[in-house]
Order: sequence, then C-alpha cells, then structure tokens
Amino acid sequence: MSIPALTSVTPSSGPTSGGDILRLAGMDFAARVDVRLGGLRAEVLSVREEAGTHFADVRTPAREVGSVDVELLNLSPEGSPVPGEAAVLAGGYRYLRPRVAKEADLTRLVRTLLRELKRQVVANVSASVSVDYDDTAADGLNVIAMASLPSVVLSGPTLRESRRYASNVLHEDIVQGPSGAELVRRRPAYTVDLAFTLTVASERTAELFNLMAAVATFLNRNRWLSLARDAEDASRGTVRWEMDADGEVRTQLGSRDDVRAFTWGLVVRGFDVDEGLPLDIGKAVAATRLETDSLSGGTS
Repeated sequence: MSIPALTSVTPSSGPTSGGDILRLAGMDFAARVDVRLGGLRAEVLSVREEAGTHFADVRTPAREVGSVDVELLNLSPEGSPVPGEAAVLAGGYRYLRPRVAKEADLTRLVRTLLRELKRQVVANVSASVSVDYDDTAADGLNVIAMASLPSVVLSGPTLRESRRYASNVLHEDIVQGPSGAELVRRRPAYTVDLAFTLTVASERTAELFNLMAAVATFLNRNRWLSLARDAEDASRGTVRWEMDADGEVRTQLGSRDDVRAFTWGLVVRGFDVDEGLPLDIGKAVAATRLETDSLSGGTS
C-alpha cells in the first residue's frame, strides 16, 4: 500500500465559476487519481512524476464562495478507488467571487488625486481627458467649459521619461518550480513621470487668488501621493509616489464669459507602467554556489 501525501495546491484560490487549473504536488500518487474539492469531483488533466515529486493537474468544478478541503484518492488501473490510499489537504483551496475587472493602478492614482483635491481645495472637482489651448487668445489659454463655479479640472496625464526613478537593474525573484527553487529574472519596469494640469476657474478675482493659494498649499503639503499596493489585500501595505508642482502658474483674469482662471501643472514621479517582463529562468537555486569568501574576509 502506498499512502499518498498532498503538500501544496497552486494556485490556492480561484473563481466560483470553476474552470481554474490547479497543480497538486505531493508524493506517492498512482498513475490514475480521483481529486475532489469540497466533495465535488475535479477533472483530472494529467498525473506525472518529476525529480521525485508527484504532480496532478486538475480543472476545478463550480462551487459557492468558501474554503474547501482538497482530497486525492489513488485509483486502480481499472479506475476504482484503492482502499486506504487517500490524502486530504484541509482548507487547501478557496473559492472567491470573480471580479469583472481589476481597477488599474493608474486609475486608482487619478481617483485618489481627485479625492484629495476635492477634500483639500474645492468640492467641485472633475477630470478631463485633455486641455485645449486657443492660439487666438491673448495669453493662449482657453478655459474649459464648467457646469458650476468655482471649479477645478484635472487633465492628463502625459507620460515623460523618468530620469530620477528609472532603473536599469534586472529584478530577480526566487520561485518554486517543478524541479525546486528557481531564479526568475525580469527586465526593469518601464518607469515614467505623470504630468497633470490643474485648471481652476471662478467668477470672482479675489476667489481665484484664494484658490491659487489653496492649490499652492495642497502641492506643498502633499509631497507624496500614497495608496494601497493592492486594493483588495491590505496586508501588502502601501506604495507612494513623489508629487510636486510643475512649471509656472498661467492666469487669465478676463474672458468673454467673465470667467477668471489659472492653470498649474503637477507631476507624479516614478510610476511603473508595467512590472517588467520575464527574461529567462536561471539554474535551480540549489545547484548554484555563491562565493562569499571575499565578502566575509575569510581566507582558505
């Protein structure tokens, strides 16, 4: 009798709709196995052995939200369960309600910026895809149409090369592969600076100057823009980006519609547009040897 053992299930969670591909790792799997998640049979796609570890790839059945036990039963060549040859990983898989879409980090950053402008400067804050400038105007500024005044419109961003935060250093992670720990290298992320423009308008000159002071205070007070690294996992902590004024204030104190306005740029530095692409998989970590004598000062 060979009693199987389950050591891991990857990934450990997936959608309630099912259809996720799981890899079960362990020991002493038979050539044919039956796998169940919370008592529901999973479709077994393959069973194999690599470097002394047995793997079974299965497709999950649909189920309601919650954690379930993962059970593996060895089968005879005829397909019947072998008595006593079963393994259970309690709570080994969790069904989650699927998300329609994940909010992009850039969207979360813009939304956070809008929320803070609304809280710290003026309640009437909106976003615009772009700012149009009328070359026929005396100062080149064409005020964006606004439903009510006073108002702040955030436009942009435009992407600029980040000279301060960009990195040319390869990122390396140690991951668990089929044959043990492996070194995975990724090229550096594409890091940019995000340049925004604030357009602030009012019907009164004095109020516009007060808003200019409020925006200056906002930019001086908020030198960093912070948000959760993962909106759905608070344990991953926060990430922050440097934020500063960009360029000079441009004002327009007279217009055909008797609207006063000014524009002011702000820049958020060091935003990663991507996380870097995989380059290669290095040798198994266990098979590499790091020479440390010169670092420790030891001699042989």
